[in-house]
Amino acid sequence: QVVLVESGGGLVQAGGSLRLSCTASGGTFSGYAMGWSRQAPGKDREFVAGISTRGNGPYYADSVKGRFTISRDKNIVWLEMKSLKSEDTAIYYCGADMNYSALVAVENEYWGQGTQVTVSS
Repeated sequence: QVVLVESGGGLVQAGGSLRLSCTASGGTFSGYAMGWSRQAPGKDREFVAGISTRGNGPYYADSVKGRFTISRDKNIVWLEMKSLKSEDTAIYYCGADMNYSALVAVENEYWGQGTQVTVSS
């Protein structure tokens, strides 16, 4: 059974930084794309960043380019978030899929339980 577990969320002031981590277990992830999406209250879930082991990415949503950095080591993926804004407040979900485009479309097969990020202004 594939399980994705996120950690690192919390409360931070605007302009601050946070680092999210996601560890995948229960499978072989060498061929999987992994990444992050987020969902703010009252909004649809949106793609944030993704990376694969097949030369895809990293790719970022326009809203986070230059502020967020995704990195990966085998079955662990991190999201370094800097210069955080109040509009970055959301539940952040780790995701994985064999198909990178599914990750970007927020239609990936596997999801973590989510971690709350709150940015106070």
